[in-house]
Amino acid sequence: MVPTKKLKIAFLGLFVIFIIGSLGYHLIEGWSITESLYATVITLSTVGYGDFYPHTEGGRFFTVFLIIFGVGTMFYTVVLFAETMVETRFRMLMGRGKLDKMIKKLNNHYIICGCGRIGYLICRELAEEKIPFVVIDNNPEVIQKIEDEGFIYYKGDSTQDKTLLATGIKRAKGIVCVLPSDAQNLYVILTAKELNPEIYILSRSEEEESEHRLLRAGADRVMSPYILGGMRMAMAILRPAMLDFIEITTRRQSLELKMEEITVCDGSPIAGTSLEESEIRHRYGLIIVAVKKDSGKMIFNPLASYAIESGDKLIAMGEDENMIRFSRACLGQ
Repeated sequence: MVPTKKLKIAFLGLFVIFIIGSLGYHLIEGWSITESLYATVITLSTVGYGDFYPHTEGGRFFTVFLIIFGVGTMFYTVVLFAETMVETRFRMLMGRGKLDKMIKKLNNHYIICGCGRIGYLICRELAEEKIPFVVIDNNPEVIQKIEDEGFIYYKGDSTQDKTLLATGIKRAKGIVCVLPSDAQNLYVILTAKELNPEIYILSRSEEEESEHRLLRAGADRVMSPYILGGMRMAMAILRPAMLDFIEITTRRQSLELKMEEITVCDGSPIAGTSLEESEIRHRYGLIIVAVKKDSGKMIFNPLASYAIESGDKLIAMGEDENMIRFSRACLGQ
């Protein structure tokens, strides 16, 4: 039985003893409820001032019963309460120390500032892909939810320098700002860029007019969930077939098609070859929808003569098993 449940049962038992004691003295000795409760308390606490004591034989027998069953319950509850408090504090200290060690081991990770509805979904996706990350939040209910999921977290304020430093911002690959207000996200962006000028920053935008401010502050990309949601709902009305295609290719559980971004690394056998020569479609059953260059330029529907270079990010579409094989080839494995 967990300590919290045992403590609840102990307090419930003690409460019942107090009720029985108060009613017993009230009915047997004829004392008022207040006097009966007072007599019960001093009896169970073994104080015994002597100003209230039973005068009847029935009252004395009742007091013996109350001492035998009540005093033990009283001391058991007090000891269990103290033990639970000490154990909880010890667990918190040990847990915090363990989390700190885990955070110190993180490298090239992502920092998620805020774990509301959007932040939680981001964390779940990163966890599914086994991408290292740490969550920052200071809401006790959110922290409990994070603990239940097993995410690495830091309890604190994302807008403070010490919090970002404690989560390893100087070693981090990117930071995601999904705090409730644009002002908070703006402050985190400015602080993050000051502590690590090379870090990639993705920010949420509440207001449409805030987007350019967040970009000017140093965010690499700003997204508004309301705009994206609105556009997707409009697409469901205007172009439902297109929306179905997007959902099929982006849904994690999809068994039909999958769309992935795969980077061509040094040493990959397809680097330096054209799309036609690489035989990606023939050997892996994949379609290259687009290519993103290191410069950021996007090439959509590349020609068969396009020469694949190391560092290119290929946007491929196909079945999951074929995607895994192609990923290994791009890594040079």
